[in-house]
Amino acid sequence: MHSFTKIQLPTKRLSLRPLRASDAQAIFELFTDPDVLRYWGTPWTSIDSADDFIAKESEAMSTGKHVRLGIELKESGKLIGVCNLFNLSASSRRAEVGYCLAKTAWRQGYITESLTALLDYGFQVLDLNRVEADIDPRNVASAKSVEAQGFVQEGYLPERWILNGEFSDSLMYGLLRSRWKPATSVAS
Repeated sequence: MHSFTKIQLPTKRLSLRPLRASDAQAIFELFTDPDVLRYWGTPWTSIDSADDFIAKESEAMSTGKHVRLGIELKESGKLIGVCNLFNLSASSRRAEVGYCLAKTAWRQGYITESLTALLDYGFQVLDLNRVEADIDPRNVASAKSVEAQGFVQEGYLPERWILNGEFSDSLMYGLLRSRWKPATSVAS
C-alpha cells in the first residue's frame, strides 16, 4: 500500500497537500456551512470534530486507505477545501472521487483545477483504470465539474441516500483511463 503523507500536487493557483493540525479552523468553517454541505452531510457543531477529522485523515493517509488533500491557495496560503480519492481498490484499479469547497471560492474554477491534478495523480501514479463520482442530481455545478474532466453519466439511483432527513438521488459518473486526457506529468 502507498503512504500518501508526502503528496504535494501543485497547480497554477493551488497546492493540494495533506491536512495539518493548523487547518482545524478552516476545516471547521468548511464543515459548518450548511450551503457547502447541502449535498454531503450534516454540519458539525464543535471544533473538536475538525481536530478528530484531521487526525483520522492523517492516519488513513499514512496507511494508504485513501487520499484526502487540502486545497490551498498558493497566493495566500488559505485552505479553501478538500478533495479526495477514496474506496481505493488496487485489485480493480478503481477509486471514487469527492471534493468540498468553501462558498467564498465557488465559481472560480478551483474544483476543475483540483480535479485535474488529483486525476492525473490517480491515473499516472496510482495506475487507476477507473474513477467514479456519485453526485446529487440537484448539484448541477458538481455534475458540470466532473463532466468537464471527461466523466460520463452511467446511471441514476433514486432515493439512494437519506441526507439531513430527506431522500437523495444519485447520478453515477465514471471516467475510464482510456477516456482521460492527462494534463500534467505527476511524480510520486
